[in-house]
Amino acid sequence: SGLTGALTIPSGVTSIGDYAFRGCSGLTGALTIPSGVTSIGDYAFYNCSGLTSITIHAATPPSLGSGAFSGVPSTTPIYVPSGSVAAYKAASGWSTYASRIYAIA
Repeated sequence: SGLTGALTIPSGVTSIGDYAFRGCSGLTGALTIPSGVTSIGDYAFYNCSGLTSITIHAATPPSLGSGAFSGVPSTTPIYVPSGSVAAYKAASGWSTYASRIYAIA
């Protein structure tokens, strides 16, 4: 893809579609997802191997499609609101990533 650098999804976005950023190896650095997002589609960030962090501002874990973060390095931390860490770790789909879910500092 032609996308390069960090990516901040604009506020007002509520859904990230299936395959939206699939294979965006040019996405490097931080991915920021706004609080209004309620769903992240299947393979939305599949093989986005350059991501160094993912920050999600939604207090309620968005529904997470199959393989949404597959191919993102296993060392890439996922930051969520501090009061929501347990909810994310327990949520369907998100529990796969529980070992790397942390509170936003």
